[in-house]
Amino acid sequence: MLLVTTGFLVSSSLGILLGILMGANKKVEAFVNPIFLTLRPIPPLAWIPLAIVWLGLGNSAKVMVIFVAAFVPAVINSFTGVRSIEVPQREAAAMLGISRFAYYREVLIPGALPLIFTGLRLSLQASWTTLVAAELVGATLGLGSILNQAAQDINPAMILVGMISVAISGWLMTQILAKAERIAMPWRA
Repeated sequence: MLLVTTGFLVSSSLGILLGILMGANKKVEAFVNPIFLTLRPIPPLAWIPLAIVWLGLGNSAKVMVIFVAAFVPAVINSFTGVRSIEVPQREAAAMLGISRFAYYREVLIPGALPLIFTGLRLSLQASWTTLVAAELVGATLGLGSILNQAAQDINPAMILVGMISVAISGWLMTQILAKAERIAMPWRA
């Protein structure tokens, strides 16, 4: 759970920041988007061999693969959230002459929050999927490793225990994210 939390928090924080900057600033989008569009189609699991070569079989490689998986939904949904803010809201903010900081804090981020949280839910799901897959392929410890060993030993009970562990952990993290969403957007509760 710690690996998923670490990878998810780092990737979603950076992904949200990059998505907001790309959505709000055409120059940032023009610079970053070609790089992002080139790397985005690569499946997160394709990064596993490179992560193992660069970082070994330890937790760092798993966190890197989780980062890659969770980063893309956070960027795309944050970008889309900023771009979905209606023109009259943007024009009203410009007409009132609010500062750039106030514009981000009072217009862009609140307007983008629903899609940002959608991206966070997708990132969290991608984090769990990728962790288990990464551990199945190249780990000696962890849930994926336990599932792999149970499959080799033909032990369906252990496989079910591993799957239930992932389900419970994922559910707990989803509940924490839902609580954060209710706090961040009380008007939607």
